[in-house]
Amino acid sequence: MPVQIGAHASSFTDPTSLLSDCHRRIEMFLNVLQETAKHADHPLGEEDRKSLDTALRYFREAAPKHTADEEESLFPRLRLMEDPHVNLLLGRLEPLEEDHRRAAPLHARVEVLGERWLNLGALATEEAEEFRMLLVDLVGMYGRHIEIEDNVVFPIAAKLLSSQEKIAIGREMAGRRKARAPA
Repeated sequence: MPVQIGAHASSFTDPTSLLSDCHRRIEMFLNVLQETAKHADHPLGEEDRKSLDTALRYFREAAPKHTADEEESLFPRLRLMEDPHVNLLLGRLEPLEEDHRRAAPLHARVEVLGERWLNLGALATEEAEEFRMLLVDLVGMYGRHIEIEDNVVFPIAAKLLSSQEKIAIGREMAGRRKARAPA
């Protein structure tokens, strides 16, 4: 079972590292869904059932908090900065937010099909194929999205955010998770 956010090497005092940690979980759970989806037109075994249920729960409960961390805490602060590095970065934020909007209905449909699979034990051939194609779309979108954030956005943010801004972001992130906030 993956480590809960904030309970790993990163802490809420280092919000960009936590966001990157979330990306590793997103990648892991997408992989779980893709591996499980290979058998979507077959009866669901106990191990696949647990994996599917855990991955669906992650994207239903934890992933929206990650999106809020970016769109409500990090991106607005970056938009307020007056720095040449951030000015180059600002044009990348809107497409990242569009990715979030584009992912939402894909995740909603994966959730519907995944719950159907859990409840019925198997999906019809057409549903299984749709499930797999939705995951192909999500994996492609997240791959590009995560690359930009991990390699461009987060390093610039980590360098330019003040200690007070990092603490404020960390507190907001902790609040979304009802976890202990940094002092």
